[in-house]
Amino acid sequence: MKETPRDSHINSQKSHTEDREKNASIIVDNEGDYNPSCDKKNTKFIYSPEEKRLLRKINITTVPFICSIAFLQYIDKIILNFSTVIGLFDDTGIDGNQFSWVASIFFFGYLLFQIPNQYLMQKFPISKYLGTFLILWGVNLGCTALASNFSQLLALRFLQGFFEAAAYPCIQILYSTIYRRQEQVVLFGIMLITNDVGFAFGGLVGYGFLNLDGAYGLRGWKWCMIILGCVTVGMGIATFFFLPDTPKSRWFRLTHEQSTIVDDRLRDNQLVPNKVVNFNHIWESLKEARLYCYFLICILINLEHGCLSIFSTMIIKTMGFSDMAAILLNIPLAFASILTTATAIYFSHRYNENGYVGAVACIVGLLGVLLLTVLPTGGVQLIGLYLTSIGGAYTIGLTMISNNVCGYTKKIFYNGTYITAYCLGCFLGPLMMRENEAPRYLSGMIGYIVGMLIAAVLFLYLRWSYARDNQYRLRLKAENKLIEAPSSLPSFVKNQEQQQTIAEKDTTDRQNLHFLYRP
Repeated sequence: MKETPRDSHINSQKSHTEDREKNASIIVDNEGDYNPSCDKKNTKFIYSPEEKRLLRKINITTVPFICSIAFLQYIDKIILNFSTVIGLFDDTGIDGNQFSWVASIFFFGYLLFQIPNQYLMQKFPISKYLGTFLILWGVNLGCTALASNFSQLLALRFLQGFFEAAAYPCIQILYSTIYRRQEQVVLFGIMLITNDVGFAFGGLVGYGFLNLDGAYGLRGWKWCMIILGCVTVGMGIATFFFLPDTPKSRWFRLTHEQSTIVDDRLRDNQLVPNKVVNFNHIWESLKEARLYCYFLICILINLEHGCLSIFSTMIIKTMGFSDMAAILLNIPLAFASILTTATAIYFSHRYNENGYVGAVACIVGLLGVLLLTVLPTGGVQLIGLYLTSIGGAYTIGLTMISNNVCGYTKKIFYNGTYITAYCLGCFLGPLMMRENEAPRYLSGMIGYIVGMLIAAVLFLYLRWSYARDNQYRLRLKAENKLIEAPSSLPSFVKNQEQQQTIAEKDTTDRQNLHFLYRP
C-alpha cells in the first residue's frame, strides 16, 4: 500500500521517539532521585544532529532577547543604588529612612501586579504583552528624572515596579515552554548572571554619570534615568515585533523534521501552552506543601538581596571609601555573584542535583552576611559582602519549579507565587536596615542570617519530598498498578503513543504518575 503524507509524518515521529529512548534511558536510583541510567554511556541525553541544529537556532534567536531584557530590567531597578552618590539626596531632599521606603515601594508595585499578570500573561502573546510593558517602564523611568521630592519619587518608583512585574514571569514561562527540562537550569542561570552583569555595568554607568554630573544643568542621576529609559523603550519596540514567543514561532524557521522534534521537546516538558485558565490546577497547587516551601525560600533569601542590591554603595561607603570608590567596588561584587551563580549551575547540571546545591548556596550567603557583621570596620568587610550573593539559591529554586511542576496554569501559578515572594522579600529587606543602627545594622543582619538558614532547611525538605514521591511512583510502575489520575487518564499507560497523550491533555505532575521529579 502506498504511504500517505500522514503515515510518513507518524512514522517520522515514531522514529525520532525511538531514537530518543535508545539514547536517553531515564531511571531513578535507590533513594528515589531522578538520574540518568547508571551506564556511563547513557548518562547524558544524546541530541540528534538535527536537534542540535534546532537548539542552536532557538538559542541564537531567543537568548539574546532574554539576556537584553533581563539586563535592562535589573539595571533599571538598581540604578537608584548608584544615584545616592550623584545628587539624588540633594535634589529630592530625602533622608536615609525615606530612601528605604523609595527602595521598598518598587517591590510593592511589583507585588500588586502579580495577580492580574497571571491572568493577562495567559491571554495575550508573550511578545506583544512583554514588549508593551517594556515601553511603559522605559517611559516611567525617564519621567523619574522629573521627581523633585519624596512623594513624587515614591509614586514613580511604585509605577516602575508595577510595569517591570511582567518581565520575569514571561521569561520563566517562555523558558519552560521552549527548552527541555535538562536545559533549563543553564538558561535560568544565564538569566541571573545577566542580572549580575547588569549590576557590574551599573557600577560603570554610575561612574560615567558621576563625570556627567552638571552637564546641561542636569545632575548625574537624572541623566541615568533619561538615557536608560530611552534604551528600554527601544528594546520594548524590538521585543513587541521580533521576540519568538511560542515553540513553533515563525522566527525559528522550522523544517518539517524540526517541527516534529519540537513536539517531542514539548512532551519532555509536560507543558501544553493554552489560553484557558484551569482553576483545578490552582486549587491543586494551594493544597501542596511544596508551594509554601518555595514561597518561604524566595522570601527569606530575598530579604538579604533586597537590602544589598540597593544599600551596597552606602554600606561600602561606611567602610571608609570615597563616593567614586564605593561605586566602582560594586563591580567586583557583581563578578563575585556571577562566580557563585555559575558554580551552583555547574554542580546542578554536572551531578543532576538541585536540592543539595540550593541548600549549600544558602549557607554560603549566610556566611557572607555573618562575616560582614563580625569583621572589623574597613576594607576587610568586603570579603563578607562579596559572599552574600543569593543568585545560586534563586536559580536553583526557579529550576526546581520549572523541572518539577507540570500543567500550564499550575506552572504559571507556581512561578507567580515565587515572584510574589521575591517582591515581599525585596520589599521587607530594605526596611530592616534602620538608619540609627548604622554602620552595622545588627538587627537586620541577624534577620538575614536566620532567613538563609531556614531556606537551606526548606531546600533539603523539598529534595526529600521529591525523592520520596519518585520511589512511590517507581514502585507502582514496577507492580503494574498505577492509581488512576484525577483527569481520567488510563490507570496504566501501556505504550508510547498513550504516554504522549498525557502531556497533550495538559495534566499536572500530580495527575501523571509516570512523571518523575528532578530532586
